[in-house]
Parts: sequence; structure tokens; C-alpha cells
Amino acid sequence: MSMSRTANPADVMKRTKVRYLILLLIFVITTFNYADRATLSVTGSAMRAEFGFDAIRMGYIFSAFSWAYVLSQVPAGWLLDRFGARRVYAASIFLWSLFTLLQSSIGLLGSAATAVTALFVLRFAMGAAEAPAFPANAKVVASWFPTKERGTASAIFNSAQYFAAVVFTPLMAWLTHAFGWHHVYIVMGVAGLALALTWLAVMKNPADHPRVNRQELEYIEEGGGLVRGHQRAGGVARGTSHSVGWPVVKQLLTNRMLLGVYLAQYCINVLTYFFLTWFPIYLVQARHMTILQAGFVASLPAICGFTGGVLGGVISDGLIRRGKSLTFARKVPIVGGMLLSSCIIGCNYVDTDWIVVALMSLAFFGKGIGALGWAVVADTSPKEAIGLSGSIFNMFGNVAGIVTPIVIGYLVAQSGSFNGALAFVGINALITVFSYLVIVKDIKRVELRV
Repeated sequence: MSMSRTANPADVMKRTKVRYLILLLIFVITTFNYADRATLSVTGSAMRAEFGFDAIRMGYIFSAFSWAYVLSQVPAGWLLDRFGARRVYAASIFLWSLFTLLQSSIGLLGSAATAVTALFVLRFAMGAAEAPAFPANAKVVASWFPTKERGTASAIFNSAQYFAAVVFTPLMAWLTHAFGWHHVYIVMGVAGLALALTWLAVMKNPADHPRVNRQELEYIEEGGGLVRGHQRAGGVARGTSHSVGWPVVKQLLTNRMLLGVYLAQYCINVLTYFFLTWFPIYLVQARHMTILQAGFVASLPAICGFTGGVLGGVISDGLIRRGKSLTFARKVPIVGGMLLSSCIIGCNYVDTDWIVVALMSLAFFGKGIGALGWAVVADTSPKEAIGLSGSIFNMFGNVAGIVTPIVIGYLVAQSGSFNGALAFVGINALITVFSYLVIVKDIKRVELRV
């Protein structure tokens, strides 16, 4: 598409703001992305009662999503580069919503064993379908936003994980309580299918979008936005893909600082996946709340996580503006936040429900403050391999989604309580602190060896 567009008086006076509509759309999509991941944590107690899942089986079912999600990261990135975010993301939303919808029907399969197998397979398929989501978000932001606005745009779509917990956890709990667990999957699945069609209708590259005027297009492109999306010069793309191979991967995986960052992200995500999977079940089984109560209570730590996430970025950027080093500015909120998160262990030593909820909320608030991993990746990744480094970072982090549900399942099954599980989560918060203080050392951009 030509950069020259016919100007009219309104066009000259003011540039359009279509990029904010696109940002709103990926925020909504990411909200559904996280809400669909969390459906099982809300409906899990009711499904266990109906099908007789034990804690170990539930742990494996929880982990099915992350097995596929981790294994599908690289293929998803290749598909996005090959076919573009519009088509791949639409297919991704459609498929994960379809697999969510199908989970409503596992009770029709007869035996409990068959239902368990079907649920594992559908959760696995959903994980594979969701794999393109965050790389697609990053790709869309790179196309639609100039460099100086990308940080804020990225923070907004990342905050959708907390927004999903605030809005959808109580909604899904109410649906389970009022109509049965099946309706959670029906409502979320149908809404997601509609969202896939909305994405196809609204999303185009900035250079091709009919509602973008010349002023907005020039503003994005002059600020470093890739206004034609993946349709860049073929030679550049091919050259880049050939240069980023195993030698680069080896350098990234043998760099002490990056290994520390990757390890820390894994440990931070242990907290994330505890809240996404076992937390509502903990409230029902260990704290004897109803499903409806647990749904509303689970939204409180999410609100605190959202607040902490915004505050962590403000603190870090504020320290940089005050002249502090990048290392100091990044480590202070990460270390401080994860020390706060370790207070989750204190839940083992109190009996009052409101104190438990307060400690959980404080832990998730700290996790939000300390969740600056993507900013550190942007600070440290080699310029030639930012995408590859980000993919490795994301894979390390989401291995926690495989390990955490299974480990907690075994701990709960063997002990009959959540005490060991909460200690496991808190210890991982402390390992994050160790990683950033001892392993990472100075935070600086890696330069690849020729």
C-alpha cells in the first residue's frame, strides 16, 4: 500500500488513534486467553466431585496445558513470521475457544477414566492453540506502536492476566454455582469464537487499515513501527533467520546473566501457576469456602497483582529517571517484590480466613511488583536475537506451568494438606531473589561473539 494518502482538513488537523482500538482488542483477547486457562481451577472442585479425580490426576490435568504451550512456542513463532499475526492469531483464538467449548461435553463420554483422558487431551490441545498469543501480541504492538509507546502498550496487554482473574473468576464461580460447571465452558467457548471473528474483521496492518489516516501512519512508521507487519523485505527476513541458529542459542544458554534471568522467570511463574490452578481449590478444600465464595475471594489477590504490576514499572522507571543504574532500577522492585511474595508461607501458621486472604493478596502484590522479566529481556537480549532470547525466556518461564500443578498435586495427595505446597511456592520466591542477587549480577545487553 502506498504511504501517500489523500488529505482532508480533519486529516491534517489531527491524526487518528486506531492503534488504541487495536490495543483494546488485544487486551480483551489476552483477558479471554487467561480466563480460559483458569476455567479448570474454578470448576475443578465440582468436576472432582462428579468424576472422582484425585489430587495427583488433577495436577496432571492442570499441567497438560503447559506441556503443549511450551512445546509449541517455536512452531508458533515460525507460523507468525510466515503467515502474519492477523491470520495466525484468528486461528489461535478460534481453536482454543473450540477446545474450551468441547470441555463442556466430557461428561457425555461415559466412564470417569474416559472423561479424565478427554479433559487432558483437550487441555493439551488448548495449550498448543494458545501458544501464538503472546508472540502475536508483541508482533502487533511492534507494528502498531512507535518505540516510545511500546512499553506502555506492552504493560497494558500484560495486565490482562490480572484483569481476567478479577472479572472472570467470580463470573465463572457464579456460573458453576448457579448452572453447573458445564456452562462455564459453553459461555467462554462461544464468546471466544465470536472474538476470533471480531479480530479478523478489525485487525489489519497499519499501512492497510482503512481507518488510519496519513498522520497516524507516519507517526507510527517514523517512530519505528513496522507498519506493514510481517511483510518486510524478504532479503532482510531471510538473512535474519539464517543468522539466528544453534551457535546463537548456545551463547544465550551459556551466558550467566541470562541463565539467572531465565531461572528467575521460572520461579516467578511458580507463583503465577499456583494462583491460576490450585488457589481456588485451596480456598474450597483447605479453607472450606463455597465455590461462589472462592471465586470472589480469588479476585482480591488479582486486584493486588494488577496494582503491583503497574507500581513495579513506575518504581523501576522512576529510579532510572533519578539517575540510578539499570541494574539497581530493575533489581530493587524484583527483589523487594519477591521477598513480599515469600509471605505466602505464613498462611500455614494462621487459621483466620481474612488473614490468609491478606497474606495471599500481599504475596500476589509482591509478585506483580517483581514481574519485570520482559523488561529485563528487552534490556539484555542481543540486538540480533531479541525474538529468540524472548522465546527461550518464555519457554523457561512456562515450564513452571508443567511442574507446579504436578508437584502441588503430589504434595497435597501425600500430606492431605496444602502446607507443603505453600512452602514450595514461597521457596521459589526466595530462589528468585537469590538468582537476581547472586547469579545475574550486572544487567546489561549481551553482545554476541562472531
